Amino acid sequence: MLISNDIELVKQLTLYKKQMQQELSAILHFWQRYTPDTAFGGFYGRLDNLNNVSKNAPKGSVLNSRILWAFSAAFNLQGNKDYLDVANRAFQYIINYFIDKTNGGIYWTVDYKGEPLDTKKQMYALSFGIYGLSEFYVASKNQQAKETAIALYHLIVEHSYDKINGGYLEALSADWKEIGDLRLSKKDANEKKSMNTHLHILECFAALYRIWPDEVLKNKIEELIQIFLDHIIDKKSNHQVLFFDEQWNPKSNIISYGHDIEAAWLIQEAAEIIQNKNLIEKIKIRSVQLANAAAEGLDTDGGLWYEYEVEEKNLIKEKHSWPQAESMIGFFNAWQLTGNEDLLEKSFASWKFIQQHILDKKNGEWFWGVKENYSLMNEDKVGPWKCPYHNSRACIELIKRIDNTLKS
Repeated sequence: MLISNDIELVKQLTLYKKQMQQELSAILHFWQRYTPDTAFGGFYGRLDNLNNVSKNAPKGSVLNSRILWAFSAAFNLQGNKDYLDVANRAFQYIINYFIDKTNGGIYWTVDYKGEPLDTKKQMYALSFGIYGLSEFYVASKNQQAKETAIALYHLIVEHSYDKINGGYLEALSADWKEIGDLRLSKKDANEKKSMNTHLHILECFAALYRIWPDEVLKNKIEELIQIFLDHIIDKKSNHQVLFFDEQWNPKSNIISYGHDIEAAWLIQEAAEIIQNKNLIEKIKIRSVQLANAAAEGLDTDGGLWYEYEVEEKNLIKEKHSWPQAESMIGFFNAWQLTGNEDLLEKSFASWKFIQQHILDKKNGEWFWGVKENYSLMNEDKVGPWKCPYHNSRACIELIKRIDNTLKS
């Protein structure tokens, strides 16, 4: 995309990049300062909105894997050794406490001392383990990280892969048996397959392929992309279906605007990593369609609403922090694909909304989100789901994309 003659656009992008660099530093500084558990190792499992620590809170594997990813990715971008030190702390804790030494895989949670708590094997958790370990290997060349990531990949394929219908089952017991409750959280449908887990399996398989370009792994990535094209992205609405039974029959009528805009760039990235030109061209079309579908959830203030219940015609009038972060990347990506400056403006507007309503300018990091009247939601600043992942990744992605755009 040639923009060198557009002086105003160059100024806007240069400022955007500078702001992303500053924000990335601020986010990571918060996690370095407030979250290391100096008594029991790793990181605290919970901080509230005022940064008060719950020292006895359980520690989640997703939180720790996302910390591992964020600090590894930041080191890979900027070369700050302090970031690599934090990443190594996360790596050691995962290896020592979250890896199931008996059955393999990753525990969902451990207690504050590191003792196993919820030992079920959620494929979502294994995926983020692979994601963080793969990025850490790029940063550290730690062979154990690579070997552990590959082992987790094999466990997902061996135990969760649906050989008849394709795709992956949500969860299994500690020893890889079927279980009744497959849900990631209480708000989720108790179904065999979900968009969310498949999106992050695709994400982690693509990250693993960067460090381990295995042909079977490549085939699994191609199959996952095709599953999104055939089953998950609705051909009429261009929104994603959230839940399915084993045969890919839809079991949900809820639209998740945040997941739509996240998928709008993540699926494309996976196709580009494996360099499948045919899939890249198909996905580029769907990426723009997904972005435009997600834009249906934008408010006039630039914020993205949370969800829409189609049959009830009910808009969930909350604006969580993570969909705003994904909007920054997803709409920027759609602008890169189309040259439509309205899409770039949507990325700028997402960041403006975050600055006005999501950033905690006093105590650091991002609030969980705001309600319709902009009052804060009573949720954690740090917790099993609130991690330095969506926000740091948005900063890192935009820094890299703006760099590449200005050089073109």
